[in-house]
Amino acid sequence: MEPGKGETKITDDQLLVAQSTIIHRIISIIGPFALKCAVDLRIPDHIHAYGGEPMPLPALALSIPVPLEKQPMLRRLMRLLSAQGVFAVQALGDSGVNDDGDGSIGYLLTPFSRLLVTADDGSPNMSSYVRAFLEPDMVKPMYRMSEWLTQEGANMNAFEMAHGGRNLWKVAQERPHMGRLFNEAMACKTRQTTAAAVACCPQVFRGIGSLVDVGGGTGMTAKMIAEAFPEVKCTVLELPHVVAAAPKSELIDAVAGDMFEYIPPAGAVLLKNVLHDWSDEDCVKILKQCKKAISANGGEHGKVIIVDIVINTLGDDPRKNEMGLLSDVIMMTGLGGKERDEVEWRKIFSKAGFANYKITPLKGGPHSIIELFP
Repeated sequence: MEPGKGETKITDDQLLVAQSTIIHRIISIIGPFALKCAVDLRIPDHIHAYGGEPMPLPALALSIPVPLEKQPMLRRLMRLLSAQGVFAVQALGDSGVNDDGDGSIGYLLTPFSRLLVTADDGSPNMSSYVRAFLEPDMVKPMYRMSEWLTQEGANMNAFEMAHGGRNLWKVAQERPHMGRLFNEAMACKTRQTTAAAVACCPQVFRGIGSLVDVGGGTGMTAKMIAEAFPEVKCTVLELPHVVAAAPKSELIDAVAGDMFEYIPPAGAVLLKNVLHDWSDEDCVKILKQCKKAISANGGEHGKVIIVDIVINTLGDDPRKNEMGLLSDVIMMTGLGGKERDEVEWRKIFSKAGFANYKITPLKGGPHSIIELFP
């Protein structure tokens, strides 16, 4: 193929590299499904239960259990996952590390796979996230992306197109298994992001007398903040049916309401993973209600705390940037929301009447804390 205007001629070496890159990009889809297989088989749990010693393949196969004739296939699965850093391998005795399936190596957990071990207290772990986002119902919209993108009208996202007009919440309601997995995945994400925010940015929450967690679900985030900062009086604002079903807690208050209509007065209003669900226009409406809430509380020193992704295409961490961009496409196809860069955020803040803001990236992921000041 001859290069077009403005294009440079591709050398044979560049062509080979490009072809290899395309193939690698496509077959990399196997990695997540191999990981889901390991989670479904509870392989991290079995290795953890082995007591900290390297677990030989025959012992792992017996614990699952895997038929004898399929143990070589299990070895190949573990070889891939070990190469990707999900598990570690260790030689048993003087046999070296080239396992031929006879148990000459054992498998150990890594920091990656430790997050996939079922917690003793039953709390959600990252395995819920793996299962939820690789469910057929969640993957199905990806097959319809091109069809959706070329279809006129913005009244339906790709998820709804793939599911006969039903949105994510409707499908989750109809299919309890998917709904449970999705809720567990969101609980896992909430715990992880809140823990990072509290640990990395304690100064954001110090000096606040009261805080309203808008759209705070069953109150996990508010409880974690209340535990870390007992001096902060925490309230959760949620829809009536969510408040009615939420467990009672002495640490937080729960108020039923609609964030578009009213937010209770407080020294700080928290919006964690809320605004990325909404259009720019709706975000402005929500933030105006937040401004009223901190103003009603004597808002000179009040603020809005946003925990959300700030896409930084010029950043020095390609992995974090890619996570933000991938999340943006998920929001686009699945919920009709969006992730935003700083310029997009700034426009929303200005329209909502906020003059100043401060962005603090969180460690380990694509999220940031944005403090908004009137």
